[in-house]
Amino acid sequence: MKKTSLAFLVGAIVVVGGGIWVSTHQTAEPPKAQGGQQGPTTVSVVAPTRQDVPVVLQANGTVTPISTVDLHPQTTSTIAKVHIKEGQFVKSGELMFTLDDRSERANVDKAQAQVARDQAALADYERQYKRSMELLSKNFIAQGAVDTLKSQVDSARALLQADVAAARSVGVDASYTAIRAPMNGRVGAINVYPGSLVQLATSLTTITQLDPINVSFTLPESALAGLLQAQHEGAVAVKVALGNSDKEIGGALSFIDNTVDPVAGVIRVKAQFDNKDTMLWPGQYVNTKLISQVLKDATVIPQNAIISNTRGTFIYAVDADQSAKVVNIKRLYSFGDNAAVSGLSGNEKVIVDGKQNLRPGGKVRIAGADKPADTTKQKG
Repeated sequence: MKKTSLAFLVGAIVVVGGGIWVSTHQTAEPPKAQGGQQGPTTVSVVAPTRQDVPVVLQANGTVTPISTVDLHPQTTSTIAKVHIKEGQFVKSGELMFTLDDRSERANVDKAQAQVARDQAALADYERQYKRSMELLSKNFIAQGAVDTLKSQVDSARALLQADVAAARSVGVDASYTAIRAPMNGRVGAINVYPGSLVQLATSLTTITQLDPINVSFTLPESALAGLLQAQHEGAVAVKVALGNSDKEIGGALSFIDNTVDPVAGVIRVKAQFDNKDTMLWPGQYVNTKLISQVLKDATVIPQNAIISNTRGTFIYAVDADQSAKVVNIKRLYSFGDNAAVSGLSGNEKVIVDGKQNLRPGGKVRIAGADKPADTTKQKG
């Protein structure tokens, strides 16, 4: 009985040990083609296409007015009347404030009276000079007396001219008592009221031009050459979209700065927009979009076919002997799922799927290329 149990135990140990040996020494091998080489990698390919590709640049922008004027009085006085309201739209030349002008009107009257007195004095000297010329022709007076009268005429004429200029100056000072809008725009907060004492440093209100209006934004310096060329050929269209609306507003590029920011590597630009409906408001953030250039007849491939690593940017293409070859390319512009590139002739079979298992020179099999045609017919 003991011998039977011992024999059973030994047999079980042999069976278990054999199973462990088989499991540790048996490995799965990849399928190999004839000759012991690894089989070709199945890939899918696409052919490059040719098309015109617009280069679209997008950036965040800020709405800025073309001009904003901070109104100040040009004389010390008091406010007589305020003719506008806060938030009102005014036209150029419209009366906005009237200052106390009693002193200025008195000065104007005084200057005009001085001019009238000078005119009368000049007329009297001219009459005396005319009579002296008649007496001189009859030898009744000496030449020296005539010369004296001539100098008095010239002096009176010069004095009249000086007083006329002084009267114009006084008139300019008087005009400062009527403050008018220097441009079309919207009035801001009004800081004075009738009776307020105002001086040169007193801010009365501001006027901001809203139509047309600018949008300021920055673009990468790499876009500068294309922008300059596009602007040289004509107006560069710019579109903006508000953050809370899908509606786009169209305008045109109006300004390219004369320097590139060396720290950020960007160029500052502006676009001008008609703003009759005041959709754009100063200080507002908007999304801008413009076409800087169009890549004519560009070579386009899917972006997922492009590989970038330390060796550069390249794609795999199917060679004539059904092997994978490396083609170095340069990515010109990416849009959506595609990219415009250089370095391809356009006749390549660009590998899209399966490239992660490829090595240069590795054999490939194009998916679907070796499937037999379906010759069966459906039964009616």
